[in-house]
Amino acid sequence: MSFSWAKAYEPKHPLMRWLDQRLPLPRLVYGAVGGGYPVPRNLNYWWNFGVLAGLALTIQIVTGIVLAMHYVASGDLAFQSVEHIMRDVNEGWLLRYVHANGASFFFIVTYIHIFRGIYFGSYKAPRELVWMLGLVILLLMMATAFMGYVLPWGQMSFWGAKVITGLFSAIPVVGTSVQQWLLGGYAPDQATLNRFFSLHYLLPFVIAGVVILHIWALHIPGSSNPTGVEVQSEQDTVPFHPFYTAKDGWFASLCITLFALVTFYAPNYLGHADNYIPANPLSTPAHIVPEWYFWPFYAILRAFTSDFLLPAKLWGVIAMFSAIILLFFLPWLDPSPVRSGNYRPTFKWFFWILVVDVIVLGFCGGRPAEEPWVMISQVATMYYFAHFLIVLPIISWTEKTLPLPSSITASVLHGEAAEAAPIDMSGQRPATAH
Repeated sequence: MSFSWAKAYEPKHPLMRWLDQRLPLPRLVYGAVGGGYPVPRNLNYWWNFGVLAGLALTIQIVTGIVLAMHYVASGDLAFQSVEHIMRDVNEGWLLRYVHANGASFFFIVTYIHIFRGIYFGSYKAPRELVWMLGLVILLLMMATAFMGYVLPWGQMSFWGAKVITGLFSAIPVVGTSVQQWLLGGYAPDQATLNRFFSLHYLLPFVIAGVVILHIWALHIPGSSNPTGVEVQSEQDTVPFHPFYTAKDGWFASLCITLFALVTFYAPNYLGHADNYIPANPLSTPAHIVPEWYFWPFYAILRAFTSDFLLPAKLWGVIAMFSAIILLFFLPWLDPSPVRSGNYRPTFKWFFWILVVDVIVLGFCGGRPAEEPWVMISQVATMYYFAHFLIVLPIISWTEKTLPLPSSITASVLHGEAAEAAPIDMSGQRPATAH
């Protein structure tokens, strides 16, 4: 999509003109997040979470760099180095708590961002690649978070590494070799810490690179919006700055305030007490559990308890990874020409059932592997896959959608159902509708 009405960058200060002629960095910034980037005028607060995710990534990189200056990736000294950071490094306790809780903050805003994309159909053409790059970011986040959780070398860190890397042993033929390659041996030890520390330090910068691609891909078709109707004229847009920088700014301030309250008053609420015990290979915790943001996938993993053609463990691994891989195919699993869930009454009901289903999976993932949690996990897992593979395609072809507004401007000025007109199967309106 071409925004021919976007205002061109015209530097006024002589220094900025000199720089723009030799290195057009100001022009790039202006076109990316300034007045030169027009965005739909009807974006609501659900669109603020992308900016929050970028802010969370920045927090993680900055605090992680400082923490790496004091951390020792050694089986004998890792736990003590973390305690040294907490007790002896100036403001080290704050850096560590911000970094640890920042991971949870990052996942919270990312999960909300993903569910917003599902509800408003942000994965539909022409934004399929934007959606897929976002899922790549999620996978990289998971890998980074898992490796970071191992580094404190507490009881839960050690046994979490042993259990999760042990999943790869379920892969036929090459599984054991892959597990030993990840660990650098037969069990988590010094080589494991070296590998995980180096990758944990590197991957956030890889995530930052994919984020740039994600934003770049977004700027080609432009942002989606709550109506799902594409931008048709200059009246449908406003400049990103100052309108959305102000909106993002105050909302980010509110979220940072809430994040600060958790960091200062409940810094260990989202953690596990066993991780304040040094790693002991001879003492297995009563209940091994990953961080909360992995719980839905952990519940899917444990939902398979019987061998059928393949070992149950292998089925669990396949299902766990498939739960995310499935989302890459969402643009084709949902062929409905209407993007926004606001105009899809049947889809809206099943969307909220999906949200509840994922919450149930998360709750079961944090419980012990016993009844009734295993049975509930099995039911919730079946629905999760059925939603995308069966329910969503059927809804797309059978539901009766509500009439869409004729334009974004009409929805803002006269209500979202104003001047309704039909759409074709591509999601576009015929020219006569305007």
